[in-house]
Amino acid sequence: MASVDTSTRYLGLHLRHPFMAGASPMSAHLDGVRQLEDAGSAAIVLHSLFEEQITEAQSGRIHGMDPADDPVFAARLAPFPRSSDYPFEPEEHFEYLRKVKAAVSIPVIASLNGVPSGRAWLSAARQMEQAGADALEVNFYEVVTNPALPAASVENHIIRAVTELKRSIRIPLAIKLSPFFTAFANIATRLDEVGADGLVMFNRFYQPDIDLETSRAIPVLELSRSDELRLRLRWLAILHGRVRASLALTGGVATGSDGVKGILAGAHVVQSVSAVLRHGASFLSTAVEELVAWMEQHQCATVEEMRGRVSLLSSADPSSFERANYIRTLHHWGR
Repeated sequence: MASVDTSTRYLGLHLRHPFMAGASPMSAHLDGVRQLEDAGSAAIVLHSLFEEQITEAQSGRIHGMDPADDPVFAARLAPFPRSSDYPFEPEEHFEYLRKVKAAVSIPVIASLNGVPSGRAWLSAARQMEQAGADALEVNFYEVVTNPALPAASVENHIIRAVTELKRSIRIPLAIKLSPFFTAFANIATRLDEVGADGLVMFNRFYQPDIDLETSRAIPVLELSRSDELRLRLRWLAILHGRVRASLALTGGVATGSDGVKGILAGAHVVQSVSAVLRHGASFLSTAVEELVAWMEQHQCATVEEMRGRVSLLSSADPSSFERANYIRTLHHWGR
């Protein structure tokens, strides 16, 4: 083929191609943002502003607790970073967003990280919109450890939070979630129904390890690998064509070919963080080259034409397909 059209649409934004930089330390300074644009990133998700930063700046409290009020509170809050550990204070974050918008010509997506039961991020979302963000990605990162809290309550908190956010801002809204729901397809559909413009799959839970010398839990951060991709592919394939919202793949994209698989499953865009941190911003241009090569080899003229080719949309009963595939895999082991 003489040429292919790599353009895609995400959150209503027209992008030159599907590969973009997800929220990472590179976006926390202007030099890094410019490097990402120069390397061909179709858009940029800025590093996150955390709910804990916002409430601490507003009231000196984190999750309603002030370490000065009670020694127990101080012990509970000790693991959290100090305000000086974050790249910016909240007001500085909004000003930095304005500077980024002035520095690059590609879409800039602001990022908030919080828990669904919180509300401090509502005003922050409006300020990000006023600062010029083209869209907002909200990362709901919460490990529910309360055994008395039922799944329905957790999901309803998320639905209410997204409903409030949609009423508060006019820019497109993407929701980043973990896959650990009783019925992820249902929560995805409910988010779609209340107006979420995009679903980002998936959050990576950074699970601590145990230090045998100190008998303490220690934080561990490992960059994602291709073997994490298959979970994302499964849910992209299940949701493609069944929700209005844009679908974003994040996690497990170690090569351009991983991104191509994501698009075939149904992704509108592929967010890269680990591969950019591992290989540098140039990974993005390499990934686009791999996409173009695949499209030319398979005589695929547009990204839209290839997107969802390997989804479950054509299956009359996706759950039966999944069950049949599970049994077939087990019975073919070792053959």
